[in-house]
Amino acid sequence: MNRVTNEEIRDGVSLTNLDQPLFDGAEATKRTLVDYLAAVADRMLPGLRDRPLSVVRIRPGQPPFMQKNTPKYTPEWVRTTPVWAETSKREINYVVCDDHRTLLWLANQRAVEYHVPLFRLGESVQTHLVLDLDPPPEAGFASVVATALLVRRALANDGLTGAVKTSGSKGVHILVPLVATSADDIAAATRALAARTERLDPSIATTAYIKDDRQGKVFLDSTRAYGATIAAPYSPRIRPGVTVSYPVTWDALETVTPQDFTIRTALDLLGDGDPWADLMPEAQALPEDLVAEGRTIPVARVVAMHEGKRRARAREAAEGKE
Repeated sequence: MNRVTNEEIRDGVSLTNLDQPLFDGAEATKRTLVDYLAAVADRMLPGLRDRPLSVVRIRPGQPPFMQKNTPKYTPEWVRTTPVWAETSKREINYVVCDDHRTLLWLANQRAVEYHVPLFRLGESVQTHLVLDLDPPPEAGFASVVATALLVRRALANDGLTGAVKTSGSKGVHILVPLVATSADDIAAATRALAARTERLDPSIATTAYIKDDRQGKVFLDSTRAYGATIAAPYSPRIRPGVTVSYPVTWDALETVTPQDFTIRTALDLLGDGDPWADLMPEAQALPEDLVAEGRTIPVARVVAMHEGKRRARAREAAEGKE
């Protein structure tokens, strides 16, 4: 008896096990993922091109894992680039996804999520300022929308405009395209933008890096700078229904939820358009006052690290007295 398989060849890439479930709760198969990425490639590739790529893969019966270093079986035609990782003190060989063929190969590896840094290869500074809005577990999307509109006000107060997309999870990413600017200035301006947004309404927005200090508010994550990454526009996410990171107009933000945009719905919503390209404003220069204020604000992660150590010492001292 002949063995029936569901293998296909597309663009020279062998695609296997296409009818396997993608993951629990996906309500989709590996074929659904491959078909989505193939259809969205022309709109997704500009956000991936010339950037070292981190992917989140998921194998049957295993938890998701992030892959940065290319596996030994990576085909020779896949473009890769070595990047020094300061934290691990070693060189990591990243995939650079510049074309349809590479995207299909990654899809066949069950790479669901696509995360990119804010810089391009050969360039020393990031292309956008990014503020990541992260709601607490108990909060609905309405609180994220309210905070995003505060960010828009804070930007407008300094003559800046940005574009917004769902993160594909529970929050949103707000991006401001920049003219050539130093990494330190961008990081400082991001901290100042978060602080100014918090001041507009501290009852719903917070810059507190330590989760226990956020008091149910939306976190304005100003740490998306230097080597940080974000989910690329149109990237699927390993979430129920396989949501995608999807561009939204500011006017429509109050009428949508992240669950509206999945690998099953996004293509019909896109039609022939590319809203991320259409909604992105022209590159802008950072106002000096924004950078100057940011230089006075400590890096949140560093403050949190020191505060965490202080609280640990305090707990140990308290326990010693008992």
